[in-house]
Amino acid sequence: MNAEPIPRTPRAEVRRRLLAAAARVFAERGYVDARLDDIAHAAGFTKGAIYSNFGSKQGLFGAVLGERAEDERAALLGEIRDDPASAAGRAARLVARRVVDDPERGRLGLEFAARAVRDEQVRAILARLRRAQRAAATALVTEIVERGGLRLAVSPEVAALILHCLTNGLSMEHLADPDGVGAGAVEHAIAATITALTTPRR
Repeated sequence: MNAEPIPRTPRAEVRRRLLAAAARVFAERGYVDARLDDIAHAAGFTKGAIYSNFGSKQGLFGAVLGERAEDERAALLGEIRDDPASAAGRAARLVARRVVDDPERGRLGLEFAARAVRDEQVRAILARLRRAQRAAATALVTEIVERGGLRLAVSPEVAALILHCLTNGLSMEHLADPDGVGAGAVEHAIAATITALTTPRR
């Protein structure tokens, strides 16, 4: 009697489990000390599953950072659509909370950016990730402006670049001095920048 074939794990589920395991291992050990064998084992797969889904350790690390950015974008969209009139303030508050409550993302992003200075493959992955983040930020800025009845002093792309760089810088400042640059300071800086970039539409 032939044994029943073992069903294959769907590719989406493989990626989900690998990303979850990678996020934990990278957070615990950092990029350099994290081993692909340990990540694969924690997810219940072999190292080959990482290569077939992400191509390399650098690709997996970039995917972890990208997934966290996508989670933030989805949360921001929800905030904007729930209360368009106060979208800018709510967005600033949510970003501030994420900067303070998820410092690990800032540490991982800083580590990856530092490696990109000397590693061309890491730099290529980071460049793609940052472009995608800036494009998502442009879409968010456009939606905040339209739903909030605002007018931008600059193009949506420039406003998104300013806010993207500001958020990254605030994340680094919070990592270096969490007492001096807390949630309130981060929120105020982002809200003030949005206010400076916008005027009510008449």
